[in-house]
Amino acid sequence: MALQIKRAKMGICGVASKAIGWAMVLLGLGSAAKAETWDVVLPIFEERCVACHSGEFAPLALRLETYEFLMSGSENGPVVLPGDAEGSPLIARVEGRAEPRMPLDGPPFLDEAQIALLRGWVDAGAPGPSKPTELPLTTEDPLADGIVTYPEVRRIFGQRCIECHSDNGKYETPPEALRLDTLADIMRGGDRIAVIPGNPVASELIRRVRGLSDPQMPLDGPPWLEETDIALLEAWIEGGARDAEGTPAPMPVGGRVRLRGTLSAPNAVDGAVFATHAGTEIRDAVQQGDRVELRARIAADGTLVAERLRAR
Repeated sequence: MALQIKRAKMGICGVASKAIGWAMVLLGLGSAAKAETWDVVLPIFEERCVACHSGEFAPLALRLETYEFLMSGSENGPVVLPGDAEGSPLIARVEGRAEPRMPLDGPPFLDEAQIALLRGWVDAGAPGPSKPTELPLTTEDPLADGIVTYPEVRRIFGQRCIECHSDNGKYETPPEALRLDTLADIMRGGDRIAVIPGNPVASELIRRVRGLSDPQMPLDGPPWLEETDIALLEAWIEGGARDAEGTPAPMPVGGRVRLRGTLSAPNAVDGAVFATHAGTEIRDAVQQGDRVELRARIAADGTLVAERLRAR
């Protein structure tokens, strides 16, 4: 009888041990799956990469809309080496071991947990999705509802502007101190105001991408921005340079502007209307059709109040 009880206890213990063992295996598998599946790393690409790395003008032709694009690499070759996270250029960039660090609009950069997920995924062989899927990029016309918000133009800045105009760009400091990687930076401007809400024709950003002011942007053009992208930027500014919630940007009252172009009317440079006052300095007896430089301040209603007008 005692022997039977002893055997029964051993049987119970054995079953319990096996159950615990299987639980540990399952937990281990779950942990590995979390670090090794495409579905887990997909949100990182969606949230921090696709705004720049998509479409025809993706930097270095590195497109991240799909797994297939990612694995095809960039102009410089593969960015993911399956099974070798340490040697993968993608990981080196997000960790800051290679310059420029990514995402280019950082900081903030990826946090340690996100980097760990990417590392685990690459070391596990960089497995793809169970079926080919594209990231949920919008195909809707951003002009359809008549209201353009910052998220609908952010792609343009990411693909064509922040390579130079960010603290993490290819210059030690952004040209003319103009940073274009966040809405706050765009509206703050640099040496001068670049965006005047409600007044695209007087906004330096539009004048540069249209080639009305030198040098035309992007600096690595041609190709320049497509007309559809320029029209989208103009509509965004015309509507008040709205943020993600649809709130118009405040007017940068007192901000400085400098327009260099053609005096298209006695009080306009390339169609950008300005007002003069008793203190306006007008040099060189400029006439309509002349190339000029206008320096002005922005009034509360968005009017350009001329401080100096001279031949250029």
